[in-house]
Amino acid sequence: MNVENNKAQMRKGILEYCILSVISGNSCYASDIINRLKEARVIVVEGTLYPLLTRQKNAGLLSYRWEESPQGPPRKYYELTAQGKEYLAELDNSWDELVESVNIIRGKK
Repeated sequence: MNVENNKAQMRKGILEYCILSVISGNSCYASDIINRLKEARVIVVEGTLYPLLTRQKNAGLLSYRWEESPQGPPRKYYELTAQGKEYLAELDNSWDELVESVNIIRGKK
C-alpha cells in the first residue's frame, strides 16, 4: 500500500476547506492563497487552485474584484460571500466532529 498516495488523497479531500479558511481572514490574491497553503505544508499549484476557485465562485461561495497592480496586470482578489461564510461555518463544525471522532478511535480522547 502506498502511504504517499493516501496522504495525497487526504490533502485533496480537505483542500477546498483549506482554501475557504484562508480566504475567510481577508480577501486574497491567488498567490497569497498558495503561499499560505505552502506555509501550512499543504502543497498546491496554480493549475489545481484556479479550477477550485472557479468552482467555489460558481457555487456562490466566493466573489472577486479586480485591483490594479503596480507590478503588472490587474489582480483578482477573492473573498467569501455570505453563503460562503455560512458554508465555511458548517465545514468548521464538520471538521471538529471528524477530528473528535478520529481522536476517540485513536485513543487520544
